[in-house]
Amino acid sequence: MNKIMLIGNLGRDPEMSYTSTGKAVTRFSLAVNRRFKGADGTTEETEWFNIVAWERLAETCNNYLHKGTKVFIEGRVQQRKYTDKEGIQRTSVDVVATDMEMLTPKSQSQGTDDFMNADADLDDQPF
Repeated sequence: MNKIMLIGNLGRDPEMSYTSTGKAVTRFSLAVNRRFKGADGTTEETEWFNIVAWERLAETCNNYLHKGTKVFIEGRVQQRKYTDKEGIQRTSVDVVATDMEMLTPKSQSQGTDDFMNADADLDDQPF
């Protein structure tokens, strides 16, 4: 089974593009922190993951996520080989996202739409 679950913060704004067949693909980096007790006290280390989302999930990530957003990502690990600008063969490890949940509260997120305004008085709503 190839499954990975991560909780972390976006290291940069998502970048969306389209394949030659018209499929949306969004890429972003995710910083995942781990705290542990070492010989010299509590230590924190950060692991960085390259996240790739496709189609509708790609569009959702591009529209609602931004640098610093805390998210839960579920997906699979995939290795990708490519040749860099100097002609050297490289291998990259990506997490291909199959699910994403936003964990940053709406009141702390940037760029929310008016209908998602966290300051709205819910007592005035008809439902």
